[in-house]
Amino acid sequence: MSETLNPAAGDDRTINILQLYPRDMNIYGDWGNVLVLKQRLKWHGYTANVLDYNPGDGFPADVDLLVGGGGQDSGQVVIQEDLQTIAPALRAMAEDDVPMLAICGLYQLFGRFFKTHTGTVIPGIGLLDLETHGGTERLIGNVLSVSEEFGEIHGYENHSGQTFLGPGVKPLAQVRKGEGNNSKDTWEGARYRNVVASYLHGSLLPKNPAIADFLLQQAVIRKFGAFEPRPESASDLDELARLSELARQHASQRPR
Repeated sequence: MSETLNPAAGDDRTINILQLYPRDMNIYGDWGNVLVLKQRLKWHGYTANVLDYNPGDGFPADVDLLVGGGGQDSGQVVIQEDLQTIAPALRAMAEDDVPMLAICGLYQLFGRFFKTHTGTVIPGIGLLDLETHGGTERLIGNVLSVSEEFGEIHGYENHSGQTFLGPGVKPLAQVRKGEGNNSKDTWEGARYRNVVASYLHGSLLPKNPAIADFLLQQAVIRKFGAFEPRPESASDLDELARLSELARQHASQRPR
């Protein structure tokens, strides 16, 4: 499926966004991340062309930005075989600095493996240097973390996987409220090149526009050489910033 927002004849300012496994890995509002990227691209004067990829589809050749969400264990089982078939393409894209957002279940499967609490090992694709071990404790609640790159990051976690980072990746942020990657250290998410990975739903990008703008700006710079916004309305952008900050303030005050 392809959906184009704000098309214009002869416009070469189109960014192709690939939504990875939206049928099976799209839980707790993760579809909202794509909606935010589409709208913010439009506000900056670019066109978003959204492509969906589900198991068995042909993998598109021209992808500028990739977004993947979370899912239940059953969803991970459905996609795991197909994910291995496209793993070389995904790893090559990451090394070529295609910006990516991987949330929860796909965050786990972008690592080396997920070992369930019963001992079953689900292989990952090794795009990220990390491993996940299933636990009996479920980590649930609002999270506040702080990143040198993006400032305060707000979101909601709900996972039993305990993810541990290797030396090949950096943490996305340090947790101030909540658990994050695991119940052992204080890190949340992972960063590698232009890949942002996180356990945070809610969805993540509406409450964290700095991450959204990083992803879309990197996509535009990689494709066109420079980010040159042509805002439809400066007042729209100002109102967007005001509402985003209001949402972040409310999120920071919510209990765990």
